[in-house]
Order: sequence, then C-alpha cells, then structure tokens
Amino acid sequence: MRFIDGEGELVMMSEEKQPDVRTKPKQDANSDRKSLLVGSAWMTAGSIISRVLGAIYVIPWGIWMGTHYHSANALFGRGYNIYSLFLIISTVGIPGAISKQISHYNSLNEYGISRRLFYQGLMLMGGMGVVTAGVMYLGAPVLAAGDPRMIPIIRSLSWPLLLIPPLSILRGYFQGFAEMAPSAISQLLEQVARLVYILGATFAIMKVMGGNYIDAVSQSTFAAFIGAAAGLVYLVYLYMRQIPRMNAAIAQSDQSLTVSTRQIITDIIRQAAPFIILDASITLYQFFDQYTFNPFMDMFYKLTRDQNDYFFQLFGFNSNKLVMIIVSLAASMALTVVPLLSAAQARNDMKSVREQINNTLELFFFVMLPSSLGMAAVAQPLNTVFYRYDPWGTMVLQFNSYIAIIMGLFTVLAAILQGVYLNKQAIRYLLYGAIFKITLQYSFVYYFGVFGPLATTGIGFLVSCGFMIALLYRDFRFRMGDLIRGTTEILVYATIMFAVVTLAVFLMNIVFPARDRMLAMVELLLAAGLGAAVYGYLVLRFRVADRLLGARVAGIRRRLHIK
Repeated sequence: MRFIDGEGELVMMSEEKQPDVRTKPKQDANSDRKSLLVGSAWMTAGSIISRVLGAIYVIPWGIWMGTHYHSANALFGRGYNIYSLFLIISTVGIPGAISKQISHYNSLNEYGISRRLFYQGLMLMGGMGVVTAGVMYLGAPVLAAGDPRMIPIIRSLSWPLLLIPPLSILRGYFQGFAEMAPSAISQLLEQVARLVYILGATFAIMKVMGGNYIDAVSQSTFAAFIGAAAGLVYLVYLYMRQIPRMNAAIAQSDQSLTVSTRQIITDIIRQAAPFIILDASITLYQFFDQYTFNPFMDMFYKLTRDQNDYFFQLFGFNSNKLVMIIVSLAASMALTVVPLLSAAQARNDMKSVREQINNTLELFFFVMLPSSLGMAAVAQPLNTVFYRYDPWGTMVLQFNSYIAIIMGLFTVLAAILQGVYLNKQAIRYLLYGAIFKITLQYSFVYYFGVFGPLATTGIGFLVSCGFMIALLYRDFRFRMGDLIRGTTEILVYATIMFAVVTLAVFLMNIVFPARDRMLAMVELLLAAGLGAAVYGYLVLRFRVADRLLGARVAGIRRRLHIK
C-alpha cells in the first residue's frame, strides 16, 4: 500500500492478491532500490535547486551592500550559524525519528499508530518552537558575544523557529511513507519566498531609502520566517486533502498492536535523541569554529575586526555556502535511506539491509566524488561569479571542496547507523571525531590560518567515518570488496574529469583572465559542461551508470551513440 502518487493523491493498492513468498525478498530488495533512487532524486533535486537559489541571491545582494559587503556577509554568516544550532535544538531530531517510526509501523500495516505518532510529534514540535524562539530572542545579547551589530540579526532569526518545527514534522511524516516529492516541493517554495523577500527588502533599504546595512542584514535573515510560512501552507494544504483517504488506509490496518500515548512519546524521544546529535554535527563543528577562529587569529596574527570578518567569511560562510550544495546531495540520500533501512529491519530482511548499505554508499561516491572534484576544478570562476575575484577565496573553496567528501560520507554513514538502530554507536563515534577536532584546532589555526578549521573538520569526520564503516562491516558483512572496486573505478573517472577541467580552466585564464563576473560565468559554464561531458561519457562507456542507476541508462547510451 502506498500513500501518495506523483500528483499528491493517496493511492490504495489491493492487498488481496499476495505474491509468492519465494520471490518476496528479491521484490523487496528491488523495491527498496527503486525507492532509494526515486527518493534520492526528489530530495536531491529539491535540495540542489534550493541551495543554488540560496547562493545566487548573493550576487545582487553583495552589489547592493557596496563597501559594507564583507562585514554584512560575515554578520549574515555568524547569525545563520547560531540560528542553525537553535533550529536543530527546536526540532530535537523529532522529524527524522517520526519518519523512521512511521516507516516502521507502516511496514507492519499499522497506519493508525503512524497517525498518532504524527499528532504527538506535532504537539511536541509546537512547544519546542515557542521555547527555543523565546530563548534565542531574549538571549541575543549573550549570543552576540560582545558585537552589538549581531543583536538585531539574532532576534530576527528567532521568529522562524515558531514555524520550522511543525514544517519539519510534516516533511518527516511524508518521508515516512517514502514519498519525497512533498518535502522537495515545499523546500523549493520556502526558498523562493525567502529569496524574494531578501532581495526586495535589501534593495528597498540600501538603494531606495539609503539605509543602514545592519538593517538590511536583519531583514535578510527575517526572510527565513517568510519562507517557512510558504512551505508550511503548502504542506498543510496537501495533508488536509489526503485526510479522507488516510482514514481509509487506517480502516484497512491490522490494528493488532496496542501502543499507549505514553509509549509513543517515549519512542519519539528515544529515537529523536540520536537524530538531534548527529544532524547537528556539521553545525556544531561550524559553531565551534565561529567562537574559536577569531580569538585564535587575534592571538596569533593581531588582526583588525575588518580583517577578521574577511577571513571568517571566506571559510565560515562563502565557501561553506557553495560546498553545502554538494553536501546536500549526501543529506538527500540520508533522508531517503533511513526509512528504507528501518522498514527492512522491521521485516527482519538482513539481505535487503546489506543491499541498501552497498547501494547507498556506491551511489554516494558516484555522485559526490565528481561533484567535489568538479567544484575544486572550477573554484576560481565559481568564486568570482558568486562573490568576486579573490585568490584567497579560490584557495579556500578548493580546499573545502575536498573536505566536503568527508562531510558527506559522515552524513550518509550516520544515517545508515540510525536506520539500523545503531544510534549509540553513531553518537560515540561522532564524539571520537570531535575530540580530534577540538584537540587540533589551536595548533592548526596557528600553522595553517584560515585553512586550519577546515582541516580539523576533515580529520574529525574522517575518524568518525572509519569507526562507522568498521562497525557496519562487522555487524552486516556488506560487500566491502565490491564497494572498494566500484569506488576506485568511480574515483579514476572523477580524477580524469578533474584533470581535464583544471587544464581547461588554466588555458581559458591564459586567453581571457576571468577577473569579472561575466567572463567568469562564461568560463564556469564551459568548464562545467566539459566536466559533465567527460564524466558522463566515462560512466556510460564503462557501464558504471548501468550498475547504479538501472537498465534505463542503456537507452541514454544508445541515443548518445556510446558503445
């Protein structure tokens, strides 16, 4: 039984005719693989488009800020780092837990319990949103850490916390039914509404009224509230349309399990705790960087406030904003794989679990390696298009692109461990990595300056990933040999693409040095197109895409006349 079709309608599938049990495991594995691909495609599309839009707005926004650009950018980045942490606290991992538990009970044909889970989670989310918004608003002077410019910005970011928790719980509800389209579409609507408000408010304040750049940044951050309202309205509308059909699904449920309200709340909280800690991992690392980087740089290099703002925004905001576009690929896969693994666990289908682990990791490397290496190869024109020509910015973006592979791998591995109920181990391994980062931060900032925090982030997550992979192999014996061979092949093709694009960018810079946005845009489009063509040809020519994406890829190869 499936809940939502491509048009947002609930669909009932007859369960009277059952398949032969001998074919069930294979069908489950194939269905899970298809769900992983379709779900990842929806979440990836929504996330990528949203993040690209979220990066593009910087171009006109930066122009309108004028000479205040670096300071405004740094304030925006610091405010969002604080907001991101409060956002994770406000949702306390409950949307991910709801998705996982709904998938679990749906696989047992207990749709009534799934609905009760959703309602209880919604009430918890509403309360948490009010509490965290109040704490953030009242605590703004403390969170500003002595910078009065930050107080109005932090307070403007407290308002979205009232709406994001219920918005997140609705997304978790739909994801629990392995339906990712509503989440992806709501994410896109949220971003579009947010960006329209950011650009409109900034233009009005800076160009029409000749106002203060701090006011413009405050309104730009308040735009998160406008975006959340748009996404929430869409999901509430979709949910209300489907209530009658969901009632029919509940009527067909087995209703053989008795679960009390207290047990439901306990299960939500128990499952949510690992989600909040693991979902917050990248944010916590960035939060630590924000409150240690400037003091360490002051201690070692005696910089002015403007110089500190410049270096912080290079790694803490500019490069992170672009790098998180490709890290969101991993996050999209993570959102998809948790309910699938949870359902396989509920069926006690260990073969399907092993297949999901292999499929997810191979698909991750198939997408992430070329994305990260490609971003590193086009770092100069990319940084120039979105910000401005800056050799320091180019180098930081290149380095951060490599670190993105490790961050993405951690995101996917943490999701896999949560999906197979290895929550405590996932948290323990996160802490192991965090200890390395905290221990190395002081010396790495001293020796490597702006690259230091990025390097310690990579080392910390790499340590965590090592422990996680070892645990998964020990407990599930997934096909490590196949994974290594497949990943090595992907790495070879991605490296060839990286070399070709790097050479192309170098040669284009000789012919027309891309120091302004228009030339950089031309260079970026040509280089990115070349990279996509090279990598696409290699994975089609040597059948890597067939193995990971299915038989339909053969049709693409025929149309492109690739043998």
